[in-house]
Amino acid sequence: MIMRIFQVTTRPGKEEAFSRFFHDTAIPLMRATDGIETVLPGRARPDSPRDFSFVMVWRDLDALRAFVGDDIASPHVDPVEAELVESRTIRHYDLVEG
Repeated sequence: MIMRIFQVTTRPGKEEAFSRFFHDTAIPLMRATDGIETVLPGRARPDSPRDFSFVMVWRDLDALRAFVGDDIASPHVDPVEAELVESRTIRHYDLVEG
């Protein structure tokens, strides 16, 4: 299984709008996506009010590629999200179970 960690920093002043998008659109979308075994969304904290994240566990690399395309390092960006986010990071790991 593949663990994908997706983190965003919102544009200043866009925290509330992104939070609505995150809860109303992004989380339901990811939970309904074929090939995702687990979705762990992380919302902003007082010490980092502009930072949000997803930890997603994908069944395999083929399932991840079916969602994002061949370049798995590129984000899957909703047009609404694009105007709210200042920066994104994506990292992938092989899931270690134990």
